[in-house]
Amino acid sequence: MALTDQTPAWLTPECEADADAALAILTDSALEPIVDMVLLARNGAYEARSAEGSVQFRRDGNGGYEVLDTEGTSPIADQSTDRFVPLEEEVAHKNPRRRDNAYPHAFDHTAQLFDHPAAPDLCVLHSADHNWEDQGGHRGEHGSLGIIQARAPLVLAGKGVRNDGLVPRSARLVDIAPTVLELLGIDRDTDGNHLNGQDGVVLSDSLDLSAGSAKHVVVLLFDGTNSNVLYDMAARGEAPNVARLMGMGTAYQHGAMAGMPTVTLANHTSVVTGRLPGHHGILHNAWFDRRTGQQVITNSNATWPTAMESCVSGVDSIHDAVHRAEPGAFTAAVNEPCDLGADYSTFHFFRRGDVPPIPKSPEGLPHTTDRFVRPSKDYSWSSVVDHMGADQAVGIWGGSYRDESYAQLPRFMFCNFTLTDSAMHEGGPHSEVAAAAVRDSDGRMGEILTAVEKAGVFDDTAFVLIADHGMEESDPSVNGDWDVALREAGLTFRDEGYGFLYLGEQPG
Repeated sequence: MALTDQTPAWLTPECEADADAALAILTDSALEPIVDMVLLARNGAYEARSAEGSVQFRRDGNGGYEVLDTEGTSPIADQSTDRFVPLEEEVAHKNPRRRDNAYPHAFDHTAQLFDHPAAPDLCVLHSADHNWEDQGGHRGEHGSLGIIQARAPLVLAGKGVRNDGLVPRSARLVDIAPTVLELLGIDRDTDGNHLNGQDGVVLSDSLDLSAGSAKHVVVLLFDGTNSNVLYDMAARGEAPNVARLMGMGTAYQHGAMAGMPTVTLANHTSVVTGRLPGHHGILHNAWFDRRTGQQVITNSNATWPTAMESCVSGVDSIHDAVHRAEPGAFTAAVNEPCDLGADYSTFHFFRRGDVPPIPKSPEGLPHTTDRFVRPSKDYSWSSVVDHMGADQAVGIWGGSYRDESYAQLPRFMFCNFTLTDSAMHEGGPHSEVAAAAVRDSDGRMGEILTAVEKAGVFDDTAFVLIADHGMEESDPSVNGDWDVALREAGLTFRDEGYGFLYLGEQPG
């Protein structure tokens, strides 16, 4: 377990009274339709509280947890990873209530959050069916601990991977980095780790390195993709390139669990560093740092190029580990804000003011569904961004992009696609717009697979297909904002990222 070298965010005595007052409101039955539970850390222990009960626990010093007290029903009693699969099971249990839901790795994912000194006083988790009407009313939502929001797809394929097909197995996103480095044949340190402070472990059950390590690894991330939907579309022939990878490797039916909070850049960074959000420092899409008195926003077009400046010191990436072992190796981060240590990065262009040419519209671009491009601004923009990413990746494998030659093939490439997140937010994971985004992304991924084949190294390459979190269908009729009730009670606080409450702080 990685711990930062900074003081954890224990609730201070000055905030105790306000915290208890806020907890009484947030866990009242009146807010139960929108509040799943509240997490906090005080007096050396962690708490999860809901309208039905609470649990208090602490680290036991041996990598596990000790339950100190339970009142009523513990909101995180079920931490199983196999709930609501396959797709038919999820559809039959849309919007599960707390008593029917599961919260994988909830002890660890709660504790790690408060390891960072900028963690909130209270972390409010919205219910499975809560629709953020005041913030845009997405039909697809994520961010909480519930299994459908946490579960990302995971497919390992190619050189060094067992061909086991779809297996009833789960992992965590922090396991990806050490597994990639194991596939590449990068040696572990004396403690058995590949990365400084890693939380993840090598997924050894899915590897077979008897014929040698992979010469190249390509990680492909379909942002915000519901794993049941992806696997079902692959099985029905609607995502043939996903099906190809699943047919030549191992797919985790129960998924790879995102760290808390289950949001974009926090978990992109977890994938690349092998650390949970509280340990690498990208805590959320937005948070408040009391040490500086500043709001930190990382998940926006304006802040992505510099987002990694918020990482804690000593954070290690896959790129760094490859370069330590092989100083002359070439690595690439395509359309990926977490580009720590990468030789090539899309965001290098932005940081030096040399932005690649952006198509004015997606019309005429390959793998683009016109039906949704025209009415949806987000679908249109994400289609352009993902086309640019695929173009970069294909160019690098072909040896040239924007008149720059690449003599070396990438030892490691990370390629991020954003369209699936935009579409599954807009229509929900079970919508036609979501399915179209998967089909479009599958086509772009196919271009990259073809480029690797043309480079003559397909049989020496391992592929990893993941998402950064899951996506759950919300209910438009279940809306509302807990901030209203808290402010009516006279409490002063900041609510960052929708759920990170900093008590006693004036709203930003």
